[in-house]
Amino acid sequence: QVQLVESGGGSVQAGGSLRLSCAHSGYNSTTVYMGWFRQAPGKEREGVAALYARGGATYYADSVKGRFTISQEYAKNTLYLQMNSLKPEDTGMYFCAAAGYGPGGPLTPTRYSSWGQGTQVTVSS
Repeated sequence: QVQLVESGGGSVQAGGSLRLSCAHSGYNSTTVYMGWFRQAPGKEREGVAALYARGGATYYADSVKGRFTISQEYAKNTLYLQMNSLKPEDTGMYFCAAAGYGPGGPLTPTRYSSWGQGTQVTVSS
């Protein structure tokens, strides 16, 4: 399994920006997607953004399109999530995750088998 550690969360006012980082142990032969997910208190975990691990396609939830950008830096084994124009509804614990082969789309949490511990993002109005 891929080991993942998130960082970069914090508190910001609405309209502000944050960049989350996810340092990982490197892909193995079965890694297909890397993704960012979030979970607000009392709500289910939801997919925010994902990318094809070996480059190319990116995927975004409708609620973050045009505001969030997922990217990766192969040399540093790091996944990023740039979050701009933040809204209070973006508040939650953000997790990065790695998915291998299996059922479900790139933004489906059950598709992912390796998870980080999460980093908190709080957006105030």
